[in-house]
Amino acid sequence: MAQRKSTRTKVVPPPILMAGLGVQYDLRLNKKRKLRDTVLRDGRHSQSGKFWALRDIDFRVQAGESVAVIGPNGAGKSTMLQVLAGILEPTTGKVEVRGKIATLLQLGAGFDPELNARENTLLVGEFLGIPHNEMVRRVPAILDFAGLGEFADAEVRTYSSGMRARLGFSVATSVEPDVLLLDEVLSTGDAAFIEKSRGRITEMMKRARAIVFVTHDLDSAATICTRAIELDGGRIVADGPAKSVIAAYKKKMAKRTATATRSAGAARRGS
Repeated sequence: MAQRKSTRTKVVPPPILMAGLGVQYDLRLNKKRKLRDTVLRDGRHSQSGKFWALRDIDFRVQAGESVAVIGPNGAGKSTMLQVLAGILEPTTGKVEVRGKIATLLQLGAGFDPELNARENTLLVGEFLGIPHNEMVRRVPAILDFAGLGEFADAEVRTYSSGMRARLGFSVATSVEPDVLLLDEVLSTGDAAFIEKSRGRITEMMKRARAIVFVTHDLDSAATICTRAIELDGGRIVADGPAKSVIAAYKKKMAKRTATATRSAGAARRGS
């Protein structure tokens, strides 16, 4: 008797998963107090001064998704990226990121200022574990995309912030990561480079890469991303198709601005 073939399909875990995640900060670390009191934590200090930057975050990104993270300042957007990048450890819950990660949280922040663009590109390749010969092969295309021209041979310390950002974006997106984390990377540079950056991110999306994009540039997010989540007060308050979530967020912000303007006007008239 022939055996029936199993119809069960293998479940592939998502590239990014957060479950019950929370990050708590202790504001007391910012106060002028003795270092010994901060380090010992002898139990005599109260719980006041602590707050949750993220709380009860359940969030997953499937392969091929590009997710915009939007929200007001202080909502927890950058904290979320730092957790995904492994820079911060969550206080509660768990986070799983599968595959090679490229982070564009501070473009060019890891460059050696005494090296030029070519040398810094090779250095980043070493950090990422890319074979030296392979990285050498990629250097011309990376520098061409960054559009540094004759400055490619100049020390990075002579670069403007925009030039460093262009080089950082070009290097980070040339390594074909499985997970790409971006923080306001399209807010620096001229219009032509921003448009090139959008095109490169779109190409990465076609190769089924998972992208998380923190930005205040709502128009870019609506164009680039397939999905958006809104953070407010450290919690996810909206999650869905990018265009609809961003449109609703714009209306909310416009209403808040109008209310604040009316309140300020009333206060001036009262005074």
